Amino acid sequence: MKLAIVGATGLVGTELLKVLAERQFPLTELLPVASAKSVGQLVEFLGERYPVVSMDDAIAARPDIAIFSAGGSVSKEHAPRFAAVGTTVIDNSSAWRMDPTKKLVVPELNADTLTADDKIIANPNCSTIQLVVAINELHKAYQVQRIVVSTYQSVTGTGKKAVDQLLEERAGQAASNPAYPHPIDLNVLPHIDVFEANGYTKEELKMVNETKKIMGDDSIRVTATCVRIPVMGGHSEAVNVEFAHEFDLADVRAILARTPGVEVVDDPTQNQYPMPKDSHGKDAVLVGRLRRDETQPRTLNMWVVADNLRKGAATNAVQIAEYLVGKLVPVAN
Repeated sequence: MKLAIVGATGLVGTELLKVLAERQFPLTELLPVASAKSVGQLVEFLGERYPVVSMDDAIAARPDIAIFSAGGSVSKEHAPRFAAVGTTVIDNSSAWRMDPTKKLVVPELNADTLTADDKIIANPNCSTIQLVVAINELHKAYQVQRIVVSTYQSVTGTGKKAVDQLLEERAGQAASNPAYPHPIDLNVLPHIDVFEANGYTKEELKMVNETKKIMGDDSIRVTATCVRIPVMGGHSEAVNVEFAHEFDLADVRAILARTPGVEVVDDPTQNQYPMPKDSHGKDAVLVGRLRRDETQPRTLNMWVVADNLRKGAATNAVQIAEYLVGKLVPVAN
């Protein structure tokens, strides 16, 4: 099993290597790939150091699987080149997600749709992944009709440049190379990705469109507001879900408790609820603050938190790779 990691030196690439090691992915050869200026740089994996190779050298090596985490333009240009030599690409960018010819996969939900012909597989947006993992089994039981979601997203979702901005501002310095148009420390920005003509951002529209595609149900109505907050890791979501059928709150808890990849953290009397800091390094999606929306029938409020670099990116991609090699390891509840 020859595996390439495209974007191996970035935040998600580094997390990918960590997840591959933790989950004992059965690779025999690792090909770290990064930009031309990083070629030759050493990447550590399982106690060994591997030199970063160029894109062309990685393609010439014909890896079995290539996991991309290097941005949409890189994926658009190079994923088809890998696919052309027989490599199966798992892409973390938004480049292929809404392409009708490409599968958008969260293994707990729809890995069984993959076939040998799927040479470019899209990994969903981090915020979408944790949302659909949390609601999928509830959808089967009660049929989701409408979702109103507000996100509270970590700066790690933007990348190292944003992390540096937050740390510089927190140290009382002006950001030397800001990732955002405004300060992020002691602030929140209702602005993730670019604004579209309808006033929504691309991030918000990703959640709308990707949720429908993954769950295979275009009738689900989704509206989102995505917000960047000064947190170093872990995305949070306030989720309001309207169902077609009535539910019992005890049954909702029981369904979530047995949902693959979900951990219920919900005891307000003991101040126990999901928080970003508790998601760090975890693959599970944390769900809590379960309560009825008392303003209308058949509607549930919930709070959903996950490590955006793990299940929101690296772990989901590795789980897809595990499925491809017949070794899918479920995320522990």
